Amino acid sequence: MSAPGSPVSADTPSAAPGVTSVPRIGRGFRLQWEEAQGCHVLLYPEGMVKLNPSAGEILRRCDGAKTLGHIVGELEAAFGAQGLERDVLGFAEVAAQQRWIEWDAGGNRAG
Repeated sequence: MSAPGSPVSADTPSAAPGVTSVPRIGRGFRLQWEEAQGCHVLLYPEGMVKLNPSAGEILRRCDGAKTLGHIVGELEAAFGAQGLERDVLGFAEVAAQQRWIEWDAGGNRAG
């Protein structure tokens, strides 16, 4: 299930996100752990998006302060993995199109 409305808005950058992009959860969405579902979910006025474990781990780090590069580093450290940058950037691009995330006003600042 995806959020209503056009997937691209004036707030959505036309360029793909990079490691210096700073994501935060989109307006109108709330990320939370849903015990009954056993996963993270994104709530919005018309419904809910049930997230897979990878999406939940990425989105819970989208706090408007960390760059995508920092998030990649945290995920690689937390899961003992390498080479996650491409997957995280790809997910961020899709999440932005769905308006699940937005870019901080200083979206290209280093963090």
